[in-house]
Amino acid sequence: MEATLFTSTPPSPALSLTRPASPFLSLPSPPHRRRLRLPTIRSAISRTKKEETVETIKTNLDNCYLMAGISYKGLTVKQFQDLRKALPDSTKLIVAKNTLVYKAIEGTPWEALKPCMTGMNAWLFVHSEEIPPAIKPYRDFQKERKLENNDFTGAVFEGKFYGPGDFKALETMPTRLEIYAKLLGSLKGPASNLVGTIQAPARELVMTLQAYVQKLEESGGGQ
Repeated sequence: MEATLFTSTPPSPALSLTRPASPFLSLPSPPHRRRLRLPTIRSAISRTKKEETVETIKTNLDNCYLMAGISYKGLTVKQFQDLRKALPDSTKLIVAKNTLVYKAIEGTPWEALKPCMTGMNAWLFVHSEEIPPAIKPYRDFQKERKLENNDFTGAVFEGKFYGPGDFKALETMPTRLEIYAKLLGSLKGPASNLVGTIQAPARELVMTLQAYVQKLEESGGGQ
């Protein structure tokens, strides 16, 4: 009788669900689902505040004759309060980020202030033709507090940019009363004086003619 040899196949190892020890054979992680973040109340308030700041700047540009930047780095809240009290009613001092200011002046003649858009600036709005009296309070404040580093960073007047070294021309600009006095002196003096007045800068000439017309109207009204 022949013996039949039966060979048995070894059992398959059980499938292990445990993570392999080797990091190179790690199982893939399940896909990560991103959560949609809704706008927070804080971000909405911040955006609204920025929009209000831009609108405030645009409002102050109405009937504005000069806009200037002042470096306010290092100034205290008390110093700001004292400075605002020293300024005439025809001026307004606003602290705003350069990006918001540029957004408000972009596409307007005030865009010439772009060279000032660095550092920390406070912005001076002058709503009067009398430029020297509007600038002088800050100059006095600067000298009294010894704030040499907190100078004007620039200004725009009649569409022209004035750098820090050009402010002498703005500070020595004749006032309206001085122009009136000059006109009266020209009318009473030789013709050469009147010619010299006519050859003055365009702004002075316009104001001179306005004063002359007003004088004629008052003289005619009194007859």
